[in-house]
Amino acid sequence: MYLADVFNINKQFTFYGVYHRNPINVAIHMICVPMILWTGLVMGTNLPSTMFPPIHVVFNDYLAFDLNWASVVAGSFLFYYYTLEPLAALMYTPEMALITLTALKFAHRPDHMAVAGALHAFAWIAQFVGHGFAEKRAPALMDNILGAAVLAPFFVHLELLYKLGYRPELHKRIDNEINKEVTRIRKMEGDKKRATAAGRQN
Repeated sequence: MYLADVFNINKQFTFYGVYHRNPINVAIHMICVPMILWTGLVMGTNLPSTMFPPIHVVFNDYLAFDLNWASVVAGSFLFYYYTLEPLAALMYTPEMALITLTALKFAHRPDHMAVAGALHAFAWIAQFVGHGFAEKRAPALMDNILGAAVLAPFFVHLELLYKLGYRPELHKRIDNEINKEVTRIRKMEGDKKRATAAGRQN
């Protein structure tokens, strides 16, 4: 992947969309992707953060902020989303803030690792089931760790925005690119199967 492609929403969303076309699989991801992000941030608070100043702010019983690797990663994700699609990123900012602040507060519970670990594993398993039984294609994680791990929360957000009528011209353009890519992949897979069958006959 070229560096320019990393900041190209058309290419990134097209790649993601190829692996997320089945409505059941899309619905699973809309539930599980935010769960994976939230639990990942909870578990990320356990990483050593001695290099950061001890900033700790409690807003209420459910929201808190700590300057650590989890909050830095969340901020980095959001910054990246702004480079891709600023308006959509702006609309996603409250959700990211809520996910981050609740995760940082939850991380102060003594059982946070056990709860987050169990939910994290469940969400990943559910997504693999969605890909295997609904999508019938391997998840994008196998081909593009950036699209699967970093961009998934934003793409789930964009999927919801598209359903609400956000930038129909962008949605149509990317959907056309997804259809072209699916056709190309299916042709490659068909050619490979025919070549394998011909080899066996020979």
